[in-house]
This record gives sequence, C-alpha cells and structure tokens, in this order.
Amino acid sequence: MTTRAKATAVRDPEQSRARILKAAREEFARHGLGGARVDRIAESAGINKRMLYHYFGNKDALFRVVLEENYAHKRDSERALELEKDDPREAIRKWVTLTWNYYIAHPEFLNLLNSANLHHARHVQASTEVKKMRAPFVKMMGAVLEKGVRQGVFREGVDPVQMYITIAGMSYFYLSNQHTLSAIFGRSLLSPRAKKERLDHMIDVALSYLERR
Repeated sequence: MTTRAKATAVRDPEQSRARILKAAREEFARHGLGGARVDRIAESAGINKRMLYHYFGNKDALFRVVLEENYAHKRDSERALELEKDDPREAIRKWVTLTWNYYIAHPEFLNLLNSANLHHARHVQASTEVKKMRAPFVKMMGAVLEKGVRQGVFREGVDPVQMYITIAGMSYFYLSNQHTLSAIFGRSLLSPRAKKERLDHMIDVALSYLERR
C-alpha cells in the first residue's frame, strides 16, 4: 500500500470503506465465502489488512455487510417502482420484470445468495439490517395483492411471501442453471429472443395464478 493510499484511507474513511465493499463483493461473488481471501480484497481495494479489519472486524462480518448492501440496493429498486400506485396487473408485470432484469444485470447477487445458502444463511440471520427491510417489503407486496382483490381482478387468500418466492424462484432457477439447461435442451437460454420469451412466460404464470377465476 503506497503512502498516498494510506493517507487517503485515513483522510477519507467513507471512500476507503466503499472501496473495500466493492472489492469484497467481487471477491465473494467470484470465490464464495469459503474461497475468498482477505489479502486479495485488501490489495484490490488499495487498503492494508489492518485497515480492513478496523472497518469490518473479520471476513464473516465483511460478508454480512456485503449481503446487506446488496439486499438494500435491490429493495431500493423495488421501492422506486411505487407498485402500490399502479393497476394491480401492471404492478405484477413490473414486479416480475424488475426481478428478472435485476438478476440479469447483477449476476454477482445470485452468486452471493448461493454462497449465503451454502452457509445456511447464518449471516442473513445475524443481520438486523436485513430484518428491518422485511416488514416494509412484505407490506408493499401485500398492498398490491389486496388492491387487486378490492378491484375484483385477483383472488383472495394469496400469501405475499409465497408470491414473492414464486416470482424470485422463476428467475433464479432459470439463470442459476442456464448452462446445464442450455446443454440439456440444446438452446441458448440467454439469447435476446429466449430472454424475452422467458419474461413473457413468467408474467403469464404469475398473472394466471393471481387472476380471479
């Protein structure tokens, strides 16, 4: 670490923290929690290991903060849509589309989730920040579904958490298994045409389940 980099780390702790998180996100996404190395994160961030430990404590704590940052970014993206103000069916279309496009634009998020699940989500369980995000998000999902019920377009009794898992799962499985599925079915699952077909299919599945019979 150069003298200039050390001086910057002391002078601008927020910038240093942001560089560490960026480097850590890339390292954890590429190697998982088990394979990630603090030395590589520090080197990539231009920070010495002592400074990294000063900010985050240890590798597990750093992984937890990286997860928190990524969950918060996704929740901010969802909140920005203001789905409660839309026609319920349009809100579901936007919800499915956002989930799909977010996973495509941020493949590192899927890799981080895979690593978190390998460790039985203990970092998520320990996070008060992630827990704070839960209630407002479930409330938003519930408001969309309840509005559809009031307007007579959605059936009653749909659990918003189950609906979220279904929507996320349709995208997550497809993208996480794109290579094996492409090999099995002999088609490119991420061609522009295939991505559009998949999104249209997922919207149809979600709306078909929700619409009042």
